[in-house]
Amino acid sequence: RARGAHGTATQHTAACGSVRVTERTPRLRCRYRKRTLNMPLTLEQWYRQMPVVTRSYLTLSFLTTAGCALELISPFSVYYNAHLIFRKGQVWRLASNFFFFGSLGMDFVFHMFFLSRYCRLLEEGTFRGRSGDFAWMLVFGAFALSCVAPFVNIQFLGSSLTFMMVYVWGRRNNHVNMSFLGLFSFTAPYLPWVLLVFSSALGSSPTTDLLGVAAGHAFYFLNDVYPTMTDRRVIWTPRIVKKLCGQVDGPEGEVWGAGAFRPEANAGVFAG
Repeated sequence: RARGAHGTATQHTAACGSVRVTERTPRLRCRYRKRTLNMPLTLEQWYRQMPVVTRSYLTLSFLTTAGCALELISPFSVYYNAHLIFRKGQVWRLASNFFFFGSLGMDFVFHMFFLSRYCRLLEEGTFRGRSGDFAWMLVFGAFALSCVAPFVNIQFLGSSLTFMMVYVWGRRNNHVNMSFLGLFSFTAPYLPWVLLVFSSALGSSPTTDLLGVAAGHAFYFLNDVYPTMTDRRVIWTPRIVKKLCGQVDGPEGEVWGAGAFRPEANAGVFAG
């Protein structure tokens, strides 16, 4: 017995016995799929959906910080020290200091939030399809910060690198409207300065954040502004980095990292 051409269900009775088999129509299957799509993501699904560079950096940061909290490794073995790096050959410190974010607490949670959010927004937006270029941007920032760190006596530069990403994202999304805790609104380029004032009001030193702003502005100028002024690029991503990140080159002549993307219409500072 069929109920309409597009009814909710079509029922067939078997030839022998009174067993009734119900076949769901495409309409019900579509409803089921919509319910599935609207289900919240599990932590595993959220993690696996991250692009490769964001996922790698977040994983290394969590493992390093958690390892220090559990006393599996010592913070004294990962902090930045120019003497130990260049005189004692402990070259891993050039990278390891970017993965430590202090003790496990609310400060660590906020750092992981900003890291995962703006790192992912950059890789999936501005650097969409250019994960190799994004990774090279982080290398550029890490190099710039490492050159300045000995003069300002900062041993862990992960926060500065995160602030650099926030700065670059803000400059690439000039017209995005944001709100700080619902108190006032501003556009994305002012986000680093709002966060700087907020952290300073809580008693944190602004030096770490200012280093990130300086590194971010250096990258923004050399990658976005200078090429348009001189028609020459000074930052190039090595082919080996592109290949490791699975990047396929776009049309020649493009300023890398400036691919087409859709900025968010509105984004709160503490939005999910």
